[in-house]
Amino acid sequence: MRRQVALLLCAVQFLTRLPTPPLRDFDPAWISRSARYFPLVGQMVGALSAAVLLACAQVWSGAVPALLALAAGVLLTGGFHEDGLADTADGLGGGTSPQRRLEIMKDSRLGTYGALALVLALGLKAAALAGLAPLSAAAALLAGHGAGRAAAVLAMGALPYVARGEAAKWKPAPETLKAWEIALAVALAAWPLALLAPAAAGLGLALGAAFALVPALAARRLIGGYTGDVLGAVEQAFEVGFLLGVAAALA
Repeated sequence: MRRQVALLLCAVQFLTRLPTPPLRDFDPAWISRSARYFPLVGQMVGALSAAVLLACAQVWSGAVPALLALAAGVLLTGGFHEDGLADTADGLGGGTSPQRRLEIMKDSRLGTYGALALVLALGLKAAALAGLAPLSAAAALLAGHGAGRAAAVLAMGALPYVARGEAAKWKPAPETLKAWEIALAVALAAWPLALLAPAAAGLGLALGAAFALVPALAARRLIGGYTGDVLGAVEQAFEVGFLLGVAAALA
């Protein structure tokens, strides 16, 4: 039990800016092993973002509660996944060879493709949330954040890791996930779906999976696998597709 608590705290430290107790005898391999709890961390971020949305909906209407909820999520994670989306868009969109694409993804500067990806992703999420009743939007945030992290874990299991040398954001290189760890992550991501109507949950999952496949398949074809940035892009793409699917089903 102590080890599982340590792995959960490791996942919180890795994916968010939330304060946590120090981890004694930390082993870098814990980052990979903690992937089983990524959906729980996503649900934590989603729950706090949902609370912001519900509170703001008592004061404002329209897109303001949705935008403030998304801003809360970005603050909680430090824009961790959004940064991965931007870097992936710049690298895959601007490079002409696998090596050049990886070099661009290492560059901290924001390019045109990355800026466009961020604007479109945040804009689509805000528009989808703004079209939902506050309680439905809150449930969609909770479920989407957790399922988005599960999509990233599935990508870790399905694709090889592309080493990027000293500039890599994930050091040491992630270890191969076990099948039961991936299954546990998917199971942990599933429970908030019960808060949504079955049609909304089903369409959200379908569109989320379709959107997440785009960066995953593009990365496999263009650089040979995934990096930490690609996982961020997969997570963000899933969130966008999921929220659009829920909004379409409940429209």
